[in-house]
Amino acid sequence: MRDFPSESLMYAAADVARVAGDVALRHFRSALRVETKGDGSPVTIADRAAEAAARAWLAERFPDDGILGEEEGITRADAARRWVIDPIDGTKTFVRGVPLWGTLVAVAAGDDVLAGAAYFPAVRELVAAAPGAGCWWNGARCRVSDVASLGTATVLTTDEKFTHRPDRRDAWRRLSDAAGLARSWGDCYGYLLVATGRAEAMLDAVVGDWDTACFLPIVEEAGGAFTDWEGRRTAFGRSAIATNAALAAEVRARLGA
Repeated sequence: MRDFPSESLMYAAADVARVAGDVALRHFRSALRVETKGDGSPVTIADRAAEAAARAWLAERFPDDGILGEEEGITRADAARRWVIDPIDGTKTFVRGVPLWGTLVAVAAGDDVLAGAAYFPAVRELVAAAPGAGCWWNGARCRVSDVASLGTATVLTTDEKFTHRPDRRDAWRRLSDAAGLARSWGDCYGYLLVATGRAEAMLDAVVGDWDTACFLPIVEEAGGAFTDWEGRRTAFGRSAIATNAALAAEVRARLGA
Protein backbone atom coordinates (compact mmCIF):
# COMPACT_ATOMS: atom_id res chain seq x y z
CA MET A 1 0.00 0.00 0.00
CA ARG A 2 1.41 3.35 -1.01
CA ASP A 3 1.20 6.13 1.56
CA PHE A 4 -0.65 9.32 0.73
CA PRO A 5 -0.77 12.47 2.88
CA SER A 6 -4.19 13.21 4.38
CA GLU A 7 -4.72 16.18 2.09
CA SER A 8 -4.25 13.99 -0.99
CA LEU A 9 -6.74 11.46 0.36
CA MET A 10 -9.20 14.27 1.01
CA TYR A 11 -8.92 15.41 -2.60
CA ALA A 12 -9.31 11.82 -3.78
CA ALA A 13 -12.40 11.31 -1.61
CA ALA A 14 -13.90 14.49 -3.04
CA ASP A 15 -13.10 13.40 -6.59
CA VAL A 16 -14.66 9.95 -6.27
CA ALA A 17 -17.71 11.43 -4.55
CA ARG A 18 -18.17 13.76 -7.53
CA VAL A 19 -17.76 10.90 -9.99
CA ALA A 20 -20.36 8.72 -8.29
CA GLY A 21 -22.71 11.59 -7.45
CA ASP A 22 -22.78 12.84 -11.01
CA VAL A 23 -23.71 9.34 -12.21
CA ALA A 24 -26.58 9.27 -9.71
CA LEU A 25 -27.68 12.75 -10.78
CA ARG A 26 -28.29 11.52 -14.34
CA HIS A 27 -31.08 9.32 -12.95
CA PHE A 28 -32.56 11.93 -10.60
CA ARG A 29 -36.21 12.82 -11.26
CA SER A 30 -36.48 10.11 -13.90
CA ALA A 31 -38.79 7.10 -14.02
CA LEU A 32 -37.06 4.58 -11.76
CA ARG A 33 -37.93 1.06 -10.74
CA VAL A 34 -37.57 0.89 -6.97
CA GLU A 35 -36.62 -2.46 -5.44
CA THR A 36 -36.67 -3.38 -1.75
CA LYS A 37 -33.54 -4.88 -0.19
CA GLY A 38 -33.49 -7.49 2.53
CA ASP A 39 -33.32 -4.85 5.24
CA GLY A 40 -36.41 -3.11 3.89
CA SER A 41 -34.56 -0.14 2.39
CA PRO A 42 -35.04 0.90 -1.26
CA VAL A 43 -32.50 0.59 -4.05
CA THR A 44 -32.52 1.65 -7.71
CA ILE A 45 -30.32 1.45 -10.77
CA ALA A 46 -28.99 4.87 -9.76
CA ASP A 47 -27.53 3.50 -6.51
CA ARG A 48 -25.90 0.57 -8.28
CA ALA A 49 -24.54 2.60 -11.19
CA ALA A 50 -23.10 5.25 -8.89
CA GLU A 51 -21.34 2.69 -6.72
CA ALA A 52 -19.99 0.88 -9.78
CA ALA A 53 -18.52 4.15 -11.03
CA ALA A 54 -16.87 4.79 -7.67
CA ARG A 55 -15.42 1.29 -7.55
CA ALA A 56 -14.01 1.58 -11.06
CA TRP A 57 -12.40 4.93 -10.21
CA LEU A 58 -10.82 3.53 -7.05
CA ALA A 59 -9.67 0.30 -8.67
CA GLU A 60 -7.68 2.29 -11.19
CA ARG A 61 -6.05 4.64 -8.69
CA PHE A 62 -5.91 2.66 -5.41
CA PRO A 63 -5.78 -0.99 -6.55
CA ASP A 64 -4.47 -2.32 -3.23
CA ASP A 65 -7.16 -0.73 -1.08
CA GLY A 66 -10.34 -2.38 0.13
CA ILE A 67 -13.79 -1.04 -0.67
CA LEU A 68 -16.92 -1.24 1.47
CA GLY A 69 -20.02 -0.13 -0.40
CA GLU A 70 -23.64 -0.16 0.67
CA GLU A 71 -24.79 -1.97 -2.45
CA GLU A 72 -21.94 -4.38 -3.26
CA GLY A 73 -20.43 -5.11 0.16
CA ILE A 74 -16.75 -5.55 0.92
CA THR A 75 -13.89 -6.06 -1.52
CA ARG A 76 -10.36 -6.96 -0.30
CA ALA A 77 -11.45 -7.20 3.33
CA ASP A 78 -7.86 -7.80 4.47
CA ALA A 79 -6.50 -4.55 2.97
CA ALA A 80 -4.78 -2.15 5.35
CA ARG A 81 -6.86 0.74 4.06
CA ARG A 82 -10.47 0.77 2.85
CA TRP A 83 -12.84 3.17 1.12
CA VAL A 84 -16.36 3.37 2.51
CA ILE A 85 -19.00 4.40 -0.03
CA ASP A 86 -22.67 5.28 0.13
CA PRO A 87 -23.57 6.01 -3.50
CA ILE A 88 -26.91 7.64 -2.60
CA ASP A 89 -27.54 8.47 1.02
CA GLY A 90 -31.24 9.28 1.20
CA THR A 91 -32.60 6.98 -1.50
CA LYS A 92 -36.15 7.53 -0.21
CA THR A 93 -35.57 11.24 -0.71
CA PHE A 94 -33.99 10.63 -4.12
CA VAL A 95 -36.89 8.61 -5.52
CA ARG A 96 -39.37 11.29 -4.42
CA GLY A 97 -37.48 13.94 -6.36
CA VAL A 98 -36.30 15.84 -3.27
CA PRO A 99 -32.76 17.21 -3.74
CA LEU A 100 -31.42 16.65 -0.20
CA TRP A 101 -29.53 13.42 -0.95
CA GLY A 102 -25.80 12.91 -1.23
CA THR A 103 -22.91 10.67 -2.16
CA LEU A 104 -20.64 9.84 0.78
CA VAL A 105 -17.03 8.66 0.65
CA ALA A 106 -14.57 7.99 3.45
CA VAL A 107 -11.15 6.38 3.53
CA ALA A 108 -10.13 4.61 6.72
CA ALA A 109 -7.35 2.54 8.24
CA GLY A 110 -8.91 0.37 10.91
CA ASP A 111 -11.21 2.63 12.90
CA ASP A 112 -9.28 5.78 11.97
CA VAL A 113 -10.94 7.85 9.25
CA LEU A 114 -8.20 9.44 7.17
CA ALA A 115 -10.45 11.64 5.03
CA GLY A 116 -14.09 12.11 4.15
CA ALA A 117 -16.22 13.84 1.54
CA ALA A 118 -19.95 14.36 1.02
CA TYR A 119 -21.28 15.57 -2.32
CA PHE A 120 -24.80 16.86 -2.90
CA PRO A 121 -25.14 17.02 -6.69
CA ALA A 122 -28.71 18.30 -6.89
CA VAL A 123 -27.90 21.37 -4.75
CA ARG A 124 -24.26 21.69 -5.89
CA GLU A 125 -22.62 21.46 -2.49
CA LEU A 126 -19.51 19.50 -1.56
CA VAL A 127 -17.84 19.27 1.83
CA ALA A 128 -14.56 17.47 2.50
CA ALA A 129 -12.12 17.15 5.37
CA ALA A 130 -9.12 15.30 6.71
CA PRO A 131 -7.58 15.41 10.20
CA GLY A 132 -5.40 18.48 10.42
CA ALA A 133 -6.37 19.74 6.96
CA GLY A 134 -9.55 21.59 7.90
CA CYS A 135 -13.09 21.27 6.58
CA TRP A 136 -13.83 22.70 3.14
CA TRP A 137 -17.26 23.57 1.75
CA ASN A 138 -17.31 24.33 -1.98
CA GLY A 139 -13.65 25.26 -1.75
CA ALA A 140 -13.84 27.56 1.30
CA ARG A 141 -13.13 26.80 4.94
CA CYS A 142 -16.26 26.22 7.00
CA ARG A 143 -17.10 26.00 10.68
CA VAL A 144 -19.90 24.94 12.94
CA SER A 145 -22.02 27.65 14.51
CA ASP A 146 -21.30 29.39 17.82
CA VAL A 147 -24.90 29.05 19.06
CA ALA A 148 -24.66 28.21 22.76
CA SER A 149 -28.33 28.24 23.79
CA LEU A 150 -30.45 25.20 23.02
CA GLY A 151 -33.47 27.47 23.05
CA THR A 152 -32.23 29.16 19.89
CA ALA A 153 -30.67 26.07 18.30
CA THR A 154 -31.83 24.05 15.31
CA VAL A 155 -31.80 20.29 15.89
CA LEU A 156 -32.31 17.68 13.19
CA THR A 157 -32.94 13.98 12.75
CA THR A 158 -33.80 11.66 9.87
CA ASP A 159 -36.79 9.79 11.32
CA GLU A 160 -38.87 11.50 13.99
CA LYS A 161 -40.77 8.24 14.50
CA PHE A 162 -37.49 6.49 15.36
CA THR A 163 -38.86 3.45 13.57
CA HIS A 164 -35.79 1.29 14.16
CA ARG A 165 -35.14 2.45 17.74
CA PRO A 166 -38.43 3.55 19.33
CA ASP A 167 -36.76 3.37 22.73
CA ARG A 168 -34.83 6.51 21.75
CA ARG A 169 -37.91 8.44 20.63
CA ASP A 170 -38.42 10.02 24.05
CA ALA A 171 -34.81 11.20 24.08
CA TRP A 172 -35.38 12.98 20.77
CA ARG A 173 -38.56 14.56 22.13
CA ARG A 174 -36.71 15.89 25.17
CA LEU A 175 -34.17 17.50 22.90
CA SER A 176 -36.56 18.80 20.27
CA ASP A 177 -38.98 20.24 22.85
CA ALA A 178 -36.13 22.28 24.34
CA ALA A 179 -34.73 23.45 21.00
CA GLY A 180 -35.65 26.60 19.15
CA LEU A 181 -36.36 24.66 15.96
CA ALA A 182 -36.64 20.93 15.29
CA ARG A 183 -36.75 19.54 11.76
CA SER A 184 -36.23 16.29 9.90
CA TRP A 185 -33.88 17.62 7.24
CA GLY A 186 -32.16 14.35 7.80
CA ASP A 187 -30.00 11.75 6.16
CA CYS A 188 -26.65 13.16 5.13
CA TYR A 189 -27.96 16.67 4.57
CA GLY A 190 -28.38 17.22 8.29
CA TYR A 191 -24.68 16.58 8.93
CA LEU A 192 -23.78 19.04 6.19
CA LEU A 193 -25.92 21.68 7.89
CA VAL A 194 -24.14 21.17 11.21
CA ALA A 195 -20.66 21.28 9.65
CA THR A 196 -21.47 24.51 7.81
CA GLY A 197 -23.07 26.30 10.77
CA ARG A 198 -26.67 26.17 9.52
CA ALA A 199 -27.87 23.81 12.29
CA GLU A 200 -26.53 22.90 15.71
CA ALA A 201 -27.27 19.18 16.07
CA MET A 202 -28.02 16.21 13.83
CA LEU A 203 -28.68 12.72 15.14
CA ASP A 204 -29.56 9.25 13.95
CA ALA A 205 -30.39 6.34 16.24
CA VAL A 206 -29.47 3.71 13.65
CA VAL A 207 -26.98 4.04 10.78
CA GLY A 208 -24.66 1.92 8.69
CA ASP A 209 -20.92 2.52 8.55
CA TRP A 210 -21.28 4.06 5.07
CA ASP A 211 -23.85 6.56 6.40
CA THR A 212 -21.51 8.30 8.82
CA ALA A 213 -17.87 7.36 8.23
CA CYS A 214 -17.11 10.49 6.22
CA PHE A 215 -18.73 12.82 8.75
CA LEU A 216 -16.41 12.31 11.71
CA PRO A 217 -13.53 14.30 10.15
CA ILE A 218 -15.96 16.70 8.46
CA VAL A 219 -17.70 17.67 11.70
CA GLU A 220 -14.56 17.64 13.84
CA GLU A 221 -12.47 19.66 11.42
CA ALA A 222 -15.32 22.17 11.29
CA GLY A 223 -14.96 22.56 15.07
CA GLY A 224 -17.79 20.29 16.17
CA ALA A 225 -18.19 17.00 18.02
CA PHE A 226 -19.12 13.63 16.52
CA THR A 227 -20.02 10.59 18.63
CA ASP A 228 -22.40 7.67 18.74
CA TRP A 229 -25.40 7.62 21.10
CA GLU A 230 -23.22 6.20 23.86
CA GLY A 231 -21.03 9.29 23.64
CA ARG A 232 -18.05 7.47 22.09
CA ARG A 233 -15.98 9.30 19.51
CA THR A 234 -16.33 6.90 16.59
CA ALA A 235 -17.44 6.86 12.98
CA PHE A 236 -18.46 3.22 13.27
CA GLY A 237 -20.82 3.16 16.23
CA ARG A 238 -23.99 2.36 14.21
CA SER A 239 -25.59 5.54 15.59
CA ALA A 240 -24.54 9.17 15.37
CA ILE A 241 -24.76 12.54 17.11
CA ALA A 242 -23.12 15.55 15.45
CA THR A 243 -23.15 18.94 17.16
CA ASN A 244 -21.36 22.23 17.34
CA ALA A 245 -18.89 22.52 20.22
CA ALA A 246 -20.94 24.91 22.33
CA LEU A 247 -23.88 22.53 22.70
CA ALA A 248 -22.06 19.22 22.58
CA ALA A 249 -22.36 18.40 26.28
CA GLU A 250 -25.95 19.61 26.70
CA VAL A 251 -27.28 17.79 23.65
CA ARG A 252 -25.71 14.52 24.70
CA ALA A 253 -26.91 14.93 28.27
CA ARG A 254 -30.50 15.41 27.13
CA LEU A 255 -30.22 12.36 24.90
CA GLY A 256 -28.71 10.32 27.72
CA ALA A 257 -25.54 9.78 25.73
